[in-house]
Amino acid sequence: MNNIKVLLVEDHTMTRMGLSLVLEKAEGIELIAEAEDGLSGVEKAKELCPDVILMDIGLPNIDGIEATRKIKEENLNSKVLIFTSRDNEDDVFASFKAGADGYIMKGSTPEQTTNAIKAVSEGIAWIDPAIARLVLSNIQKSTQNLTPTGEINYKAGKNAYGLTEREMEVLALIVEGLSNPQIAERLVITRATAKAHVHSILQKLYVDDRTKAAIMAMKEGLV
Repeated sequence: MNNIKVLLVEDHTMTRMGLSLVLEKAEGIELIAEAEDGLSGVEKAKELCPDVILMDIGLPNIDGIEATRKIKEENLNSKVLIFTSRDNEDDVFASFKAGADGYIMKGSTPEQTTNAIKAVSEGIAWIDPAIARLVLSNIQKSTQNLTPTGEINYKAGKNAYGLTEREMEVLALIVEGLSNPQIAERLVITRATAKAHVHSILQKLYVDDRTKAAIMAMKEGLV
């Protein structure tokens, strides 16, 4: 299996040196280049097409959020993992809106960091546990899941994951924050059926928990 090629974009020298050491020791990961500012990060991403870009937010010239947006506009296959100390709502949601594939805090352990890199390289959304509740809480507050007639509102036209109509309904309720028993009650189905739908959704979205499914739904415009 080929190593995951990583581009590190970080302006603080000591942080960059520490991350470089972690990545060089990590099995299955190859650090192919480093950049000290957002513009250089974008240029190196276009030149090298890394598998994963480890991106700080507070960068010179253009910040990591704008750099992420520019990289995604190039339609590269590179995944962007935001690596930052910022845990405020504005930065978190701006990052995902720009196209980030994951968000991890700088206080994470080397193992957590390498696990996050491996996850996003496989198309799995990685959300740092420190901000997962913040993200899900915001989604629950901002997402309107019911139409004026009381029907669940979902965007089947944007369903590129093979979800059934019922699974789209269940996904909308996951985003709303409902548990399996609550989903069963809302849709008038058994708890076992609700659990089966949730399991199928997680598999089709390539995520391993409900929070990541909610993030994916928000990012992809599924609800």
